[in-house]
Amino acid sequence: MTDTVAAAPGIVVVGTVLQAPTPDALDVRRDVAVVVDTTGRITAIHPASSPEAAQAVAAAARVVRLGTDERLLPGLVDLHVHAPQWPQLGTGLDLPLERWLFEYTFPLEARYADAGFATSVWDHMVPALLAHGTTTAVYFVSIHEDATVALAEACVRHGQRGYVGRVAMDHPDGTPEWYRDVSAEAGVASSARSVDLVRSLRSPLVQPVITPRFVPACTDDLLTGLGELAAATGALVQTHCSESDWQHGEVLHRFGRRDADVLHGFGLLRPGTVLAHGNHLDAGDFALLVATEAGVAHCPLSNSYFANAVFPVARALADGVRIGLGSDVAGGSQPGLLPQCQHAVTVSRMLDDGVDARIDATRRGVRGSRVDVAAALHLATAGGANVLGADVGVIAPGCWFDAIVVQLGRPGSPLRRWDDLDDEVRIAEKIVRLATPADIAQVWVAGHLVAGTTT
Repeated sequence: MTDTVAAAPGIVVVGTVLQAPTPDALDVRRDVAVVVDTTGRITAIHPASSPEAAQAVAAAARVVRLGTDERLLPGLVDLHVHAPQWPQLGTGLDLPLERWLFEYTFPLEARYADAGFATSVWDHMVPALLAHGTTTAVYFVSIHEDATVALAEACVRHGQRGYVGRVAMDHPDGTPEWYRDVSAEAGVASSARSVDLVRSLRSPLVQPVITPRFVPACTDDLLTGLGELAAATGALVQTHCSESDWQHGEVLHRFGRRDADVLHGFGLLRPGTVLAHGNHLDAGDFALLVATEAGVAHCPLSNSYFANAVFPVARALADGVRIGLGSDVAGGSQPGLLPQCQHAVTVSRMLDDGVDARIDATRRGVRGSRVDVAAALHLATAGGANVLGADVGVIAPGCWFDAIVVQLGRPGSPLRRWDDLDDEVRIAEKIVRLATPADIAQVWVAGHLVAGTTT
C-alpha cells in the first residue's frame, strides 16, 4: 500500500516501522521507504520495492537504509517535564509532595534567577532527553523570564521540539516568600512577556505555554488573569490537576469544588491544555475534559511516589479522554519515556489486581484497568501528540518526521531479535521494556538528525 501527500524528497529512510497510532494494536510496516521533504514533513510512504520508492530514492538528497536489526519508531512526546528540577533527578523521593517541594524543589528553582546557571542546565538536559528519544517535551520552567527564554533557545539550538512555560505562582500559603510572583498582576505580566519572547524566536520547534503551577500555588486573581491571557494569546496551558490527596483536598477545601471544575471556571481548560497527573479525577471530570478538549499527562512513576492513587488509564481512554505520558522529571526519577511505558503497564496491572492480599481476590482490584505495551507506546507517541494537537507521534504522510531508530543486538545489550522466536509484536515489547539510550541509534526532529549517526 502507498500513502502519499506530495513528492519533494529531502531524505528517504528505508526500513521497518513500528508504531501505535491507536491504543488498540501495534502497526507494523515492513520494508517501506519513508519520504521526507526539505521542510521535514513526511510526504509519502511506499513499499521499498516499488517503482515509487525507487524514484524517491533517486531524487533524494540523502538516503538512510536501516539494517535488518533496526526499527523506526515515532519520536517520544513527553507531556510533563520540570526542567529546573533536572539537577535533583533521583533525589528526595522519600518525602511527601508538599515537603519535597519546599525542601528540595523550590530552593533549586530559585537559583534560575541566574541565567548562566539556567543555560548550563539546559545544555545538559536537552541533549540528554534527545538521547533518550524525547523529540517533543512540554516544559515547566521557573518564575524567571530569562531562564524560560533560554530554555526555548536551547531547544532550538539542539533541535528538540519544545513547549516552554514560565511558571506562575503567587499564593502566600502555597509558595515560599522568597520564590513567588510578587503579585497576581506581576505574574500575569511576566507570563505575557514570556509568551511574546518565546514567539519572537520565530522557530517552528518552540511554542510558549501558560503555566499556573497548580491551584494551591495561585491566587484567584492570578488564575483569572492567566485564563484571560490564554484566551487573548491562544497559547496552550499546562498545570497540575488532582495529583495527590493533599493537592486535591486543598482545592476542595478552598473552593468546595473539584480541581478540574475550578480550572475550567478560570478559563484554563481549553483545547490542548495539559493536566499533569489527574489521579483523583472522576467520571464527571473526564466528561469535562472531553468537552473542553483538554488532556492528561499520565506520569506513572512519579505517581507511585506522590499521587496516593493509580490513574485509571483504561477507564479514561474508554471515556474519550486524551492521554499522553509524562516523565515528571524530577518527581519521576527516569527521564526517558520508554521506561514510563513499562511503568504504565505495571501500575495498570496493580490497579486491576489490587495490592492488599488481606482483601479477597474477587474484591481486591479494579477490573478492566489493564493496558498493554501497544497502548502504552501509543500514549508515549500519538496519544501525547493528540493532547497537544501536534502533527507528530506517528510515521504518516503530513506529519513531521520526528522519529527514533532503535538498534537490536548491540553488544552487551539484552535487546536482541531471535530469528526463530520474535515477531514484530515481541520486538516492540522488547524495545519498550529493554531499550536504553545506548540502543537508540538515531534521533530525528523535523527531518534533521539531532542525535546519533547514520552509515
